Amino acid sequence: MRKKDCFYLGKIAKKFSFKGEVLIYLDTDEPELYENLESVFVDFDGQLVPFFMEQASLHKSDFLRVKFEESNSEEDADRLVGSEIYLPLTMLPKLEGNKFYYHEITGFDVIDTNEGEIGQLKRVNDSNYQPLFEIDFNGTEILVPMIDELIHKVDRENKKLYLNVPVGLLDIYLGR
Repeated sequence: MRKKDCFYLGKIAKKFSFKGEVLIYLDTDEPELYENLESVFVDFDGQLVPFFMEQASLHKSDFLRVKFEESNSEEDADRLVGSEIYLPLTMLPKLEGNKFYYHEITGFDVIDTNEGEIGQLKRVNDSNYQPLFEIDFNGTEILVPMIDELIHKVDRENKKLYLNVPVGLLDIYLGR
């Protein structure tokens, strides 16, 4: 399995018991969706290795307590701590309406409800406090805050993202 065909689910945060159990921090709003997994992919030096679960249960609000088949001691668990966990993209729950996964809208044409087509979405930059749409307009990068109120419509079928860009923001980038 290649990382580009997967999504990041979380990270093995710490060991839980002397029997090899670990706690996985789940980076999701709906941890209950992942309570009954049979396996996950663990990232070891850029390689995704499948690990099968003997037991899994939610622990507190956003942790999954897991006993892997291959992990039977504290030492086994120690080797896993800090590793990132991935699942295939096919396991992502389908989203509808104006909800989307960042990877899903990459490459969409971006249309402003007032100005018309403003370019193609290169990616969503979520490295800062405020995620941004990075839009390519004929070689010029346009950054638009990813705020629910600015997202007018997500048209998956036609690969179009309709935004209500604040008045004047495009002028800054396009020198108008």
